[in-house]
Formats: sequence, structure tokens, C-alpha cells
Amino acid sequence: MEGNSTSDIVILSGNSHPELAELIANRLGVRKGGCSVYHKTNRETMVEIADSIRGKNIYIVQTGTKDVNNNIMELLIMAYACKTSSARSIVGVIPYLPYSKQCKMRKRGCIVTKLLAKMMCKSGLTHIITMDLHQKEIQGFYECPVDNLRASPFLLQYIQESIPDYRNSVIVARNPGSAKKATSYAERLRLAIAVIHGEQKEAESDEVDGRYSPPCIPR
Repeated sequence: MEGNSTSDIVILSGNSHPELAELIANRLGVRKGGCSVYHKTNRETMVEIADSIRGKNIYIVQTGTKDVNNNIMELLIMAYACKTSSARSIVGVIPYLPYSKQCKMRKRGCIVTKLLAKMMCKSGLTHIITMDLHQKEIQGFYECPVDNLRASPFLLQYIQESIPDYRNSVIVARNPGSAKKATSYAERLRLAIAVIHGEQKEAESDEVDGRYSPPCIPR
């Protein structure tokens, strides 16, 4: 964070990608903070922070994997542990934000992304750093600042440097909904684009489930 030395930075990680936290710590030239995150026999999550973090700027590296619900609980408990230990700031580094695709209202459902946003902010996170949100409007769900970084510059660089014959390629959008992003890649790589058109499926939010049916008239 601006105006703070690296000695004020502590990097912690859950069990989603501990190797990523090690790479970040090595790149910044700081030592990874001591933190043990494990599960009891009844599957409850336990967090033990070994170092003093009072007045420090904490960066928790955790993302969504196939074990997404445990990933979320680990993040929330780690953030709350830092909050109650008087950390100066708690930044969640979450490359893939869990439940980000559930950002629209479903019939007889809810906007789960909003629920998760409230839980993260209440747990103590003061800043979120993520990448390529499903919808950029998700940032408005949070009561703390959100940095939505883009992976496209790195992907474009990888294509240009690692695929020798990439100029003979075609960028393919798997459905019309992803055509906008595919067009952006195609324009910057100066390649042709193809869009796969399939049968338009009815969205879950438009399915008839009885929510808007007329109320029963008592006899």
C-alpha cells in the first residue's frame, strides 16, 4: 500500500493456492506470515496465526477452487482473525471470486454474490483485489474498494510469445454472449473471429415456476 514499507506487509494464505502466496512473497522480497489453516475431525475450519500482526497491512491470498465452500470459510475466518488481532488493513487477494456468476436474481432464489460481498466486508476485509469479474457491476455490491484486474494483457503476451504460428489462428467465441470479449482479443491480435451460434436456451430467470402466477381466490 502507498506510503508503507515492506516491513509493514504480511502475506497470509489459505489452502487454495499456497504456492501463489510464496511466489508473491518472493517477488516482493517479504517473508510469508506464519498461519496454519486446517480442519477438525468434524470438518470445522481452524485458523492459527503465529506472528503478531498488530498495526500491519495484511494480504490474504485465497481463491475459489473445486472446494469452494471451504475456501470461502477459510477466507472469512482468516480475515476475522486478523480484524480481532488489530491489523491496520486486510486485503483479500482473490483471483477467482467464488459465486460471482450468481449475480442475477432467480425466481424463488437470491443474489448470492451480494450475500458473499456482505459476509466478506463484515468479516473484516477492507479491500478486495480480484480478476475478470463475471460482471463488472459486482463491484457495487461491496462496501469496500474492489480492484477488478484484467488478465487479457498477460494472455495476449503469452499467445504472441509462446505460439509461433498464432497469426494463422482464428479467435472463436463459443456463444454469441462471449462475442464481445472474443472480438477484443481478435482486434488486438489482428486475427479473424468466428462465433458459434446455437439454439437459444431459455434463461433460468425466465422459466415459469409459479412465482408470478395469480394468487388463489378464496371460495
